[in-house]
Amino acid sequence: MNQLHNKISNSGYKQKKWKGRYTILLLLWSGWLLSFLDRMVMNVSLPFIGQDLGIDKTVQGSIISAFFVGYALFQIPGGYLSDKFGPRKVMAFAIVWWSMFTLFTGLIYVLPLMLLTRFLFGAGEGCFPASSWKTIATYFPAKERGRATAIQSSVNTLGPAISVIVAVAIIEWLGWRDVFIILSIPGFILGLFIYKFIRNNPTENSLLDANELQELEVSNSQDNNNSVVDNSSSSLINVLKMPILWKLSLIWFLFDITFWGFTTWLPSYLLEARGLSLSKTGILAAIPFLFGALGTLVGGYFADKFEHKLKYVYGLTAFISGIFLFFMFQVDNLQAAIIFQCLSALFMFIAFAIFWGMLMHMIPPVIMGKASSIVNFGGQVAGVLSPFIIGFLIDNANGGYNHAFIFMVIALISSAILTFFIKKMNI
Repeated sequence: MNQLHNKISNSGYKQKKWKGRYTILLLLWSGWLLSFLDRMVMNVSLPFIGQDLGIDKTVQGSIISAFFVGYALFQIPGGYLSDKFGPRKVMAFAIVWWSMFTLFTGLIYVLPLMLLTRFLFGAGEGCFPASSWKTIATYFPAKERGRATAIQSSVNTLGPAISVIVAVAIIEWLGWRDVFIILSIPGFILGLFIYKFIRNNPTENSLLDANELQELEVSNSQDNNNSVVDNSSSSLINVLKMPILWKLSLIWFLFDITFWGFTTWLPSYLLEARGLSLSKTGILAAIPFLFGALGTLVGGYFADKFEHKLKYVYGLTAFISGIFLFFMFQVDNLQAAIIFQCLSALFMFIAFAIFWGMLMHMIPPVIMGKASSIVNFGGQVAGVLSPFIIGFLIDNANGGYNHAFIFMVIALISSAILTFFIKKMNI
């Protein structure tokens, strides 16, 4: 607190348009983008890995699942560490760790080592999300957290779009192995940048001026959530006992069954079920995620605008997304299928941003790491199960994708319906 008042008293300049917290958000955004690039290029590479290793769709799905086992198991430890030691070191170490195993992925020639490598890659990425959400809760006033989270989450759409284009280009040029080797390099650089420019306490960060710190102090003093959680109730055991977090984790589990199924199998669906070339797949698989980027920003605006009605907005948009996803695989016309893909992605990512904006308003910053990791844990369990189950459904339908998409539609609509049964939307 003394550091804050010293900065305020010594400041003699006007408030900057580009605020220091925007630089922090840019670093977080870059970390998320890299995490999605490193994981999503696997989806485009999967058919070629399958050919190299001689494995069917079910086993290919297990490679995706191996990542999510590590990713899910390290959600809560990552959240605990970010609350205990601060997010700075956790994020920097996580990025360097997963970049190392991104590199190793391109050097593997046998299935057991591939599974181990993707598990350890997932463990590194699993420590990152809760730390980034805690950083937003620490650096942004409450009125901006929904939009900040949405901007950060926009990489959930841009990541798949860019990864498809990048992966296709490098695979056609050099082969699938070089995709992972090349993409490992930026991670080592970004890890150093995050360690250098982010501090656990905003008052210790030279990027933020006195006006920003005063804005944060006012926001924190007015935030009711900060007054209901003290040090004794913020322990991991007590946070694990909060029923609302596990209800939200179940909703997010069902949503991510569809999200990860959609993002993982869309390139293979266009290649195999729709009979497109690799280059056309790269373009058409990217388009829905550009609509998703728009949806994420719209959802972030809604999250701050309609704070007390968010569960209804989430339920409605998730339901609409499920309906359009159903239409997508029912039509024979390729152009109509792409239109339905885009509409489904638009509403899916509106729902995505609303859900996490809702959590940013509900969860006090002091327990943001642990609480958000519990909710996100449910989604990553879905990431473990969804690729494997969908690969199994495709194999048992002799390469057909209809059963897989029906499974995804049911999960997404169930997530929407369950939201309406949550009566108390606060911690």
